[in-house]
Amino acid sequence: MPPCPLAVASMLACARIGAAHNVVFAGFSSEALADRIRDAQSSTVITVNQGVRGGKVVDLKRTVDQAVQNCPSVQQVLVAMRTENTVAMTDRDVPLEEEMMKEDVVCEPVAMDSEDVLFLLYTSGSTGKPKGLVHTQAGYLLYTSLTHRVRVW
Repeated sequence: MPPCPLAVASMLACARIGAAHNVVFAGFSSEALADRIRDAQSSTVITVNQGVRGGKVVDLKRTVDQAVQNCPSVQQVLVAMRTENTVAMTDRDVPLEEEMMKEDVVCEPVAMDSEDVLFLLYTSGSTGKPKGLVHTQAGYLLYTSLTHRVRVW
């Protein structure tokens, strides 16, 4: 997904339901995206139809379609409409806005253990193949809370 409020909401929603997520830069190639999907054994991908970067339209859904062809673990692709342009949808694609309308507005958070996976973030790969760093629930959230409570700047 491109940088947008829905990307942040998606990450927070994953944390709330106890689903580990993987933050992926929208400018990655389909091969780089597929590597990360396979590494995490992701069952769901959240994307947008298109993004706009530097005034140019970027077909992010097409990139995801190419990536998931080589990712047997992916069962569904949630597709949000970021632009007015329609895109080809496959059997595994689900319109995100329609799916959201089916859900209750209240979602109780899932209780997680401190060492459960929260998200994966990959290194730049300057030493070869990028490596996924696992951030756990307490490790990341505790530090975030601490930095808000005790400002050192």
